[in-house]
Amino acid sequence: MHTKQRNLFDADVEDIRPQKTFKTQLLKWVGNKQKQADDIISYFPNVYNTYFEPFLGSGGVLGTLRPQKAIASDIFPPLMDIWKTLNHNGDKLKKWYNDRYHMIKLIGKKESYQKILNSYNAVPNGADLIFILRVCYGGVVRFRQKDGFMSTPCGVHNPMPPENFSERVDIWHERTKNVKFILCDFEESIDKAQKGDLIYCDPPYVDSQSILYGAQSFSFTRLLNKIKECKDRGVFVALSIDGTKYSGKKCCDINIPNGIFEREIFINVGRSMLKRFQMDGKSLENHLVADRLLLTY
Repeated sequence: MHTKQRNLFDADVEDIRPQKTFKTQLLKWVGNKQKQADDIISYFPNVYNTYFEPFLGSGGVLGTLRPQKAIASDIFPPLMDIWKTLNHNGDKLKKWYNDRYHMIKLIGKKESYQKILNSYNAVPNGADLIFILRVCYGGVVRFRQKDGFMSTPCGVHNPMPPENFSERVDIWHERTKNVKFILCDFEESIDKAQKGDLIYCDPPYVDSQSILYGAQSFSFTRLLNKIKECKDRGVFVALSIDGTKYSGKKCCDINIPNGIFEREIFINVGRSMLKRFQMDGKSLENHLVADRLLLTY
């Protein structure tokens, strides 16, 4: 397998990054790939049929790519409620956020956040989640292991005003108008891909994301088996997964079997937001992270 290692941790690393063409995020989300999307997309095949993204999350690559034909999916029901609402009724999504934002003027930010977080934990839903993601600390969607409740605290930042969020809804609605959003496990989505299609996978990471949504039951071995099946039937697959941590001092061992991937690229993703959350905002000079981008072609 060919490996391309960039000078990820040089002092001038910011200067070698490609210019980003789409910076407008809809959802705050730890692990969001929107800042790296242009770099990732540059390794996609020049020609492919349907684009698949079976671990959608905040859709940073999807929104940047703006595909002509795509199937995007995730196993997290409240999240897919947001994406489907964006697709079919953007005004409803705007109202969800607007109604919750205006609680801040009545009872304060932290109090509003806690009230909506309690509502979400009682009955998980997209309407509460869209507000939580914009207001919680760093978009860290964290769940307590003992009871499954979301336990991320309120962020220190000022939440985005509704008029700004509404503008983003309009932008993202246009960029994803050719996408079919499906609530399903990654296997169900991947099995739909045919020869000449492209799948981009950004699953929970093996080394560091056990507290995040979906990671507790995720099987990396099961995903690798499916990727091998896709390669055998002529589907292009790109996989983002653990690379290096601690500014290059640790290379994550993820036990990739031979014969699945043809190329390995390391892409700088900057300082770890998850580590920032765990270290309560302390200095992160020694926590630069690089992801692996593994390609079957």
